[in-house]
Amino acid sequence: MDANEQKIPLWRQLQATAAVLQGIRSGMSGTDALDAVPADLRPGVQALTFHVLRSLGRAEALRQLLAGRSPPPPADALLCTALALAWREQDAPYEVFTLVNQAVEAAKRSAATQPQARFINACLRRFLRERDTLVAITDQQPVARWNHPQWWIDRLQKERPGDWQAILAANNRHAPMTLRVNARRSGVLPYLQTLIAAGLKAIAAGNWGVTLEQARPVQDLPGFAQGVVSVQDGAAQLAAPLLLSGLASAGPLHVLDACAAPGGKTAHLLEIADCKVTALDVDPVRCERIHQTLQRLGLQARVLVADAAKPSAWWDGQLFDAILLDAPCSASGIVRRHPDVRWLRRESDIAQLVAIQARLLKALWPLLKPGGQLLYCTCSVFRAEGADQIQTFLAHNTHATLLPSPGHLIPQGGANSDGVPDNPIGDHDGFYYALLEKRAA
Repeated sequence: MDANEQKIPLWRQLQATAAVLQGIRSGMSGTDALDAVPADLRPGVQALTFHVLRSLGRAEALRQLLAGRSPPPPADALLCTALALAWREQDAPYEVFTLVNQAVEAAKRSAATQPQARFINACLRRFLRERDTLVAITDQQPVARWNHPQWWIDRLQKERPGDWQAILAANNRHAPMTLRVNARRSGVLPYLQTLIAAGLKAIAAGNWGVTLEQARPVQDLPGFAQGVVSVQDGAAQLAAPLLLSGLASAGPLHVLDACAAPGGKTAHLLEIADCKVTALDVDPVRCERIHQTLQRLGLQARVLVADAAKPSAWWDGQLFDAILLDAPCSASGIVRRHPDVRWLRRESDIAQLVAIQARLLKALWPLLKPGGQLLYCTCSVFRAEGADQIQTFLAHNTHATLLPSPGHLIPQGGANSDGVPDNPIGDHDGFYYALLEKRAA
């Protein structure tokens, strides 16, 4: 905690955290909800919000025991915020009695919660008196124990009977900060030496990355502003080298990065190979982020605001040597970094996303040269968005061959149950990779 955060009363941070939680419950993304928080409060509120989201299932179960009927949304958000932060004393960011006192203060100081201040006080005081008993009761509820929606737990139990507990436990841990070293500017070992010289501890993560012992603001990272490194999870760093593996060309490879924003994989392609990359995204704001990423790294690509599923609107007719399809998905593999995802996503979303993924595969496959490669990937742990999707595609495209690929990578400290078990990429997010080769018709 920096000096500025220490000057901000805790009750103000709790008010803002509860407001973020209320926004997420209404359907806002965590990013958008946090963007609405005043800048001076945002760092501390983000840390508290992430803590709350990782314990929200527990907090809601406790609140149901403490109050049979839900209070109005602002009061319920504040009460659940306090319970999420305080339920496990050894993990609480502040002394538990302080959290309770400041939560009640936060209730008193807001017009939206002042009428429920006495109710919030009564619930939290009872929680302090009966905490062990109440926690033991909620231990019997899967949503409280695992802090994921019931449908999510059920789906993983069915699809990943040997891994589901490890996946859920990993989702409730903090994600490491992993950097990708720009191969045109440095290498993993030289950059590790640079970090050591700057007093920062890190370890190598695969062929391209380093993982910091403690997360740091990017402006504090040696060489970040100069394009020496970028922030990118170890699993995501597999995409570019996997897509390009085994491809040979007399000249620069012609590569399409569909759904490219914010540009991390586009940049990695350009860092490790001489290729001409066309990067697409349907969102103009996100396309601007691609431009910013490439500018910092000193790289160039053709960036288009376009829908990858509608090639007639943007494709010039020249076939691609390689296509990267990082398809829209549930983001169920990156819950460590985006803990709001589990509470925003609905089970019905999966079928809709699977349909979008299939449409993109169908639209982009004809744009690939015979002998070319398409890499399909999602940051999802659900089979419908990974192995099942590709099995369906292969059944309907007999000139497509599945090459050796990682398959499903689970977010479990580098472990992966479906392929390349010796891949030393370290602690990583959940991902799925399938590399497809197009045979001549």
